[in-house]
Amino acid sequence: MAASPTNPYSEAGVDTAAGDLAVELMKSSVRATHGPEVLGGVGGFAGLFDASALLGYRHPLLASSTDGVGTKVAIAQAIDKHDTIGQDLVGMVVDDIVVVGAKPLFMTDYIACGKVFPQRIADIVRGIAEACSATGTALVGGETAEHPGLLGPRDYDVAGAATGVVEADAILGAERVQDGDVVLAVQSSGLHSNGYSLVRHIITNAGITYADQAADFGTTWGEALLEPTRLYTLPLLRLIDALGGGVHALSHVTGGGIAANLARVLPQGSWAEVDRSTWSPSPVFRVLSDIAGSTLESAEGTWNLGIGFLAVIAADKKDAAIAALAAEGMPAWQVATVGVGARPAGEFEQGAKGVDGGAVRLVGAYASH
Repeated sequence: MAASPTNPYSEAGVDTAAGDLAVELMKSSVRATHGPEVLGGVGGFAGLFDASALLGYRHPLLASSTDGVGTKVAIAQAIDKHDTIGQDLVGMVVDDIVVVGAKPLFMTDYIACGKVFPQRIADIVRGIAEACSATGTALVGGETAEHPGLLGPRDYDVAGAATGVVEADAILGAERVQDGDVVLAVQSSGLHSNGYSLVRHIITNAGITYADQAADFGTTWGEALLEPTRLYTLPLLRLIDALGGGVHALSHVTGGGIAANLARVLPQGSWAEVDRSTWSPSPVFRVLSDIAGSTLESAEGTWNLGIGFLAVIAADKKDAAIAALAAEGMPAWQVATVGVGARPAGEFEQGAKGVDGGAVRLVGAYASH
């Protein structure tokens, strides 16, 4: 009897059948994000979104963002838990769009892996889809690619891109910021998805494994460090509507930390001193700093230290903003006031991410537990 013909692609390490099974497993999650604006279903070469949805805008501007999750995926791989990484991805991508006041429309994702494990890919995409639904974003397409020889069999990375829309005369940013505006901090859910190279360095040097129990958190280290990124998009969009022009600028506190990201959305010639005494960083930051034998201040350019977003608000809208965010389950508090003109003596941070914006520094000491 003649031998069955071999598949050269399979021999090279690519399993197209596993990829097809992964798509079948994720279909229902993806479809749940689709409204009437999405055409073509799942599996096409390109996602289709009905642009007539924009006809109600006077002067629509499209906003776009792209990002990944970073080395947080290494922890997901280490403990074989993949159902929250998708929320991290959506948080990193879609929450950048709301910074300009834009409503997200649709998103696409890309997963590169050494070998397709269908259930694992489906878990990742289910997390993406659920977070897309929570932010009002349609997941219109994606790609899973096997890269044997480039990535190890159990390695993967994720990335995504999203598009949103905002009226041209409603864009938030430095141009709206005024002298005396209040800067509100909105609480983070933990590390979010930044600074994990430092986290992993600390854990490794301390001889801790992700399966070890973390007494401070009542769970394993791996599970504690995979706490998903909080999603801010819809609460912030509702805040923008509720305050009727009272929100002047927003800043997503990601890579670079608090000062650098606030400086990006303040106008040149302005300054702000963020008062550390107005909050106590979340336990995860304190525990990691203690293990490393370092200070919280030394991590200010790496971690969010308990602040996921900053909102620059008209002073007379401060109380209404804090109350509205509290009603959304998002604690917020004043950390600074914007000044214009001469600023106090001393060093400030300015010029982050290529934006020569305002000047910001952190002052004082963090509140105790």
